[in-house]
Amino acid sequence: MSRLTSDIWVSAYLTRLRLSDIPAFVVARGDSTAGAVLVKLNTLDGQGIVFQRSFDLVSGVRNWMELVSGDEPDLDVAISRQRSFDPDLWVIEVEDREGRHLLDEPGLSD
Repeated sequence: MSRLTSDIWVSAYLTRLRLSDIPAFVVARGDSTAGAVLVKLNTLDGQGIVFQRSFDLVSGVRNWMELVSGDEPDLDVAISRQRSFDPDLWVIEVEDREGRHLLDEPGLSD
């Protein structure tokens, strides 16, 4: 099974969020073909969570996992650090007071 390119996945993700009336935008554009993606969930109360894609070598399953959570400035520092290691990294910011990010939905979770 072939994987979607990063820019197609990001476009589809932003469309799903828009259809659910969840504001989101691209903070940093990475490599269009194979760039990794970080999703920053901003709950608009000074707090948030940054999610990254992880790969389980044993099961072969890809899941979204929490990279860091807490105060928004701390999240931005963590994202900057990740971008210094990987300039091809995409960063998407989702803004939702209810904490919705849709990463656990079918098609986005796997």
